[in-house]
Amino acid sequence: MSVSCIAGSRHTAKADAVVVFLAEDEKSFKLETKKLSAELPHAAPLLESGDFTGKKNTTATAYTGSAMEAKRLIFSGLGTLTGLSLETVRQAAAAAAKRAAAHHCTHVAFEVPSLRGKSVNDVAQAIAEGAMLSQYKYDKYITKKSPNGTLVTKFTIMVTDKTQLKAASQGVAIAESIVDGVTIARDLANAPNNELYPEILGNRAVEIGKKAGFKTTVLDKKKIESLKMGGLLGVNAGSVRPPVFIVMEYNGGRKSDKPIVLVGKGITFDTGGISIKPAAGMSDMKGDMHGAASVIGTMNTIARLKLKVNVIGLVPSTENMPSGTAMVPGDILTFMNGKTAEIDNTDAEGRLILADALCYADRYEPQAVVDLATLTGACVIALGNVTTGMMGTDEKMKTRLKESAKRTHEYVCELPLYDEYEELISSDYADIKNSGGRGAGTITAALFLKHFVTYPWVHLDIAGTALLPKATSYMPKGGTGVGVRLLTDMLRNWK
Repeated sequence: MSVSCIAGSRHTAKADAVVVFLAEDEKSFKLETKKLSAELPHAAPLLESGDFTGKKNTTATAYTGSAMEAKRLIFSGLGTLTGLSLETVRQAAAAAAKRAAAHHCTHVAFEVPSLRGKSVNDVAQAIAEGAMLSQYKYDKYITKKSPNGTLVTKFTIMVTDKTQLKAASQGVAIAESIVDGVTIARDLANAPNNELYPEILGNRAVEIGKKAGFKTTVLDKKKIESLKMGGLLGVNAGSVRPPVFIVMEYNGGRKSDKPIVLVGKGITFDTGGISIKPAAGMSDMKGDMHGAASVIGTMNTIARLKLKVNVIGLVPSTENMPSGTAMVPGDILTFMNGKTAEIDNTDAEGRLILADALCYADRYEPQAVVDLATLTGACVIALGNVTTGMMGTDEKMKTRLKESAKRTHEYVCELPLYDEYEELISSDYADIKNSGGRGAGTITAALFLKHFVTYPWVHLDIAGTALLPKATSYMPKGGTGVGVRLLTDMLRNWK
């Protein structure tokens, strides 16, 4: 997939289709459609029919005859101009790209609309993001492609004024780096376990780091044992494949700047262990390492963007398998910091490996730590597939994430960490236990993690937002790549 930015007009654009964005406000719609009808007589019947009104998330196709180089003109609705956001632009671009793909177009040009209060840079970025992300498919194992499976592979973002070209090009370049990171995360999360297991995840992180420009070190089981990571080793005990601990380092800031640490849960397949999951839907558990995928994708993007920050990415990775050597309920694990936990449920394993990673983060004396994990089904019950659960101790970081969530549309919702919930994870035999039962499950999981942090910290439970049951505008079914755009935006605006 390629994307370029040019100064030109809809009449001369050499593409299979040109996309024009229209708002539904009566005055604006009448003015623009009158102009279009005069320029392109073939489009007049459609525009005058009332079938297309500029309503948000609607599209229509007109055929241009000999009036344009492109054979098709695709109209994409922006809805009302009042309160129009960049997310609306992303979704409109995605809708147009999908319509173009349905027409078997492979090259689409987008006109950059002039929107009050929105810079050319930001609008161009939003168009490129929405269009490119909408064309994602994980189909590497499908040997016979569907005849209806055409994807747009070339995008042109078009401004009419050459003075806007530099700004638009900058926006497009940012979008390309972000989409690359999201695509990496999606591919990792969607890969089956017989392709992607801990060792291979480590290898992929090394390859991505070499290409993007960050350092990756993969710690093997022997090193993990020497670090006394009892949580990671305990979860791994049932698997024939050894665990890895991935350390990624990007140094774009000053040497004196303390790093921001990103931690991602890397369970490459989760059977639930001895507390085994039901068979129905278990195949989705290949995506239980989406937190890791999001961290790796983010590291790729920030390195490509050459952000002036220091960032460490940490990924503890293992399978959670049932076997004669697997941990069982009642076992007690000792973590890297010496704390102990009673195993109440072996399917509450993500917090066990994250605990050791959070202990490891302490050595960097970080200014802040964010962890991402497909951690609890309770979060899906509470927030569905739309919003990520957010908890933590760092008010400043939570504010940063809320602001980035508004800009990227990767929503977060804060849940409480009141001391009263601690009773649910108290143990008669260890410092804590790893499950507090069904009630407040998302909160007690975060409270478990809180026992292992000594620095400003935020936890993001992406169980609902990482794996979608059906596609949305620019999000595919399956692994979504959630977190990459959110964290990248936060780090781009870090001060």
